[in-house]
Amino acid sequence: MRSPLVLAGVLLLLGPSARAQQQETDPWFGRDKALHFAASASIAVVVYAGASFQTESRVKRVVAAASVALAAGLAKEAWDLGGHGDASWRDLTWDVIGTTTGVLLAYAIDWAVGRLRGPTEAVAPAR
Repeated sequence: MRSPLVLAGVLLLLGPSARAQQQETDPWFGRDKALHFAASASIAVVVYAGASFQTESRVKRVVAAASVALAAGLAKEAWDLGGHGDASWRDLTWDVIGTTTGVLLAYAIDWAVGRLRGPTEAVAPAR
């Protein structure tokens, strides 16, 4: 009965110091986080644009852009976890924020360009 209480006490004592140490070594805002954001947003925009050549469906474009950008972020963190860097949930969080921003930006541009063009006319099949 006593060992679970001791373990709980040790965890309570270590918890705040571990969090403080993480904040010092891996801040939420820094050059590394800006790079994660920018890379994810850029990948999402480029993939969305590329998908526009393959499909007229905006939903499919969004799925493709988000999937590729998030996969890149996950792959980077897996690489870091394998001993090639410092894996971080905060990096992954910025990857998600960048992906979301890039997808929303690309979607908004796509929507605006579609509104400027007006309704598309049906193309008659070639005979």
